[in-house]
Parts: sequence; C-alpha cells; structure tokens
Amino acid sequence: MAWFALTARDMTLSPDRVLPSHVQLEACERYQKQSYRNRCYILSGDGVQMLQVPVVHGDDMGIGQVRVDYSTPWLLRTQRALDTAYETAAYYAYYRDSLFALMETRPETLWEWNLGLIRWCLRETRIACELSPTTAFTVPDSQADDFRYTIHPKRPCPVLQELGLDRPYYQVFRDRRGSFTPGLSILDLLFNEGPDSILWLKNL
Repeated sequence: MAWFALTARDMTLSPDRVLPSHVQLEACERYQKQSYRNRCYILSGDGVQMLQVPVVHGDDMGIGQVRVDYSTPWLLRTQRALDTAYETAAYYAYYRDSLFALMETRPETLWEWNLGLIRWCLRETRIACELSPTTAFTVPDSQADDFRYTIHPKRPCPVLQELGLDRPYYQVFRDRRGSFTPGLSILDLLFNEGPDSILWLKNL
C-alpha cells in the first residue's frame, strides 16, 4: 500500500489535467529474502494472511535472475485465498477475472511477475505513473526520495502516517474484527473501494 501511496502522491490530479508521477524501480539489486519482493498481506475472516510467490533460490542472485517456482499449486491456493477473503467485497467481482488472467500468464521471473502486477494495480487504481528500471545499483541515500528499504514487512513503515493516510477505509471483516486493519496490500483497498481508491490514496 505504501509504495502506491507514494506513487499517487507525486501525480497531479485535477479536473483539467493529470500529470503522471515518475518512478524508478530497482532492477539491479540483489534479491532480498523475506521482503515485499515476493509477498503481500490480505485480510481474511481469520485475520491477516500472507500471500507468497515461491522462488527458486540461488546464491547472491540479482533481482532480475530470480525465477518463480511453479512446482507446487501455490497459484491455485492464492486464487482460492483471494476468493474466500474478498468474495463479498463490493468490487472484487469486477477485478477478479483480469487479475487471475494476469496471474495465469505465469511469468518466468519474479521481476516480470512484479512488474506485471504493479502495472495492473496502477491501471486499476488509476494512478498515472511512468515507470523506468534502474540501470545500475546505487547505495541508498537518506537525503534522496529513496524508499527501496523503507517499505519492508519486518520494519515499521512511517509512509502512510506521514502522508496522512493512517485512516480507515471500508474492509469486509471490519465488523467481525472490531477495528480497521492497516498495512495490507493495495488489493485490499481496490477490492473494497474500487474506483474511489485513488481518492483515498490522494487523501481527497
């Protein structure tokens, strides 16, 4: 969610024009285990659930070399998990078929998988963004607008709070859980808020 919120922050959205944000995706780093590179979190009836893309591990592999492992039926389990969690969400039926069709293309590498999913999410949330991959690895700069290692499932992420987005939107299981669950995938917002997702992301 935080990455898309930052991307939406830098686009201009007004009645008479839309100017895209410009984002560089890190294409030259070494693969980071236990990061958002191959996982996200959704909200099910039993609480927060992790969805993970299994990969074929190697020693010190570049992110573009990491291959997706299709030797187990994880893709079917992921689709069933999404159905179970969001079948009653207001907009899930609208997005389901195109999302599943994208997943069924079975990209060979994790980079291709993530790039396809990012582009799908940008299109469906209506975030105007021009993406470009990096051509060389640079050391993170605390003075630059560099969020490569800020958004990580193992560390607190201040991004949504700093953007004024530490606020609820409708969630399917909120009544059962008694409170809003933050820190989920952009899919949770999209399935519940649909076309209004961009308004939430832009804090409008």
